[in-house]
Amino acid sequence: MRERFAQLVKEIQDAICAQIEALDGRAEFEEDVWDRPGGGGGITRIIRDGKVFEKGGVNTSEVYGTLPEMMQKRLGVDGAEFFATGVSLVIHPVNPMVPTVHLNYRYFEMYNADGSVKDAWFGGGADLTPYYLFEEDCVHFHKMHKESCDTIDEAFYPQFKKQCDEYFVNTHRNENRGIGGIFYDYMRADEKHSAEDFYQLAKSNGAAFLKAYVPIVEKRKNIPYDENHTFWQEIRRGRYVEFNLVHDRGTLFGLKTNGRIESILMSLPARARWEYDFHPEVGTEEHKLVEALQPRNWIEEG
Repeated sequence: MRERFAQLVKEIQDAICAQIEALDGRAEFEEDVWDRPGGGGGITRIIRDGKVFEKGGVNTSEVYGTLPEMMQKRLGVDGAEFFATGVSLVIHPVNPMVPTVHLNYRYFEMYNADGSVKDAWFGGGADLTPYYLFEEDCVHFHKMHKESCDTIDEAFYPQFKKQCDEYFVNTHRNENRGIGGIFYDYMRADEKHSAEDFYQLAKSNGAAFLKAYVPIVEKRKNIPYDENHTFWQEIRRGRYVEFNLVHDRGTLFGLKTNGRIESILMSLPARARWEYDFHPEVGTEEHKLVEALQPRNWIEEG
């Protein structure tokens, strides 16, 4: 499974990067291949200053060795060996009418002293962060991921949507980061689902991402906008930064375990803004978005 999943994340990276470059029409991804001192490494691909995408990263990693001390404490183990591989991306568009998007799919193994697998689990998800609310886009994004999850188990989408709504929250502001999607972690093979099921889920969801996001970009990328729209986009990007640096478990773990800083912080936008006590005027499109940043059943309501 570790070899297959490591290959899968590279295939997802290649497919998404090719489509993002085609959508942008001007910028191309720069590739940075890096090694991890403790074992393994990864491929970071960055796109910036494009016609459609201001900044984005699509990263893969395949790392192994002795668990960092912080992870040992979290899992209640002592000096265990591990392997982890995954793909993650964040794409920040130029046009405020196009939403920011995030994706992550990963696989983790931990080993006994004799090298046998002690534990293994899968995680991942994808979520959408719009700056202006187009409800049909939210419905579409959720629908594509529901259809993907349903290919394995129809119980997955409602479970993963709920977990996404509960995780991507700026609790200090009592608002969700965006309009959600799916999120799952620590999914292990059991009597109901095999490891193969979770591999196929990640494969299906990786493909579903392009079906979910590309049509939205194509529909919104040429909508006219002005400096007021960009101002609001930067305010909302500030909230995105707040979540990533205050609440995101992956970011915090990477920062506290001497992770590769450039790859960890590639999720942050090129430009963001913080205005003291700023609130959009009631009745505006900006206020409409804020009102939507609470858990909602997009598919049924759409």
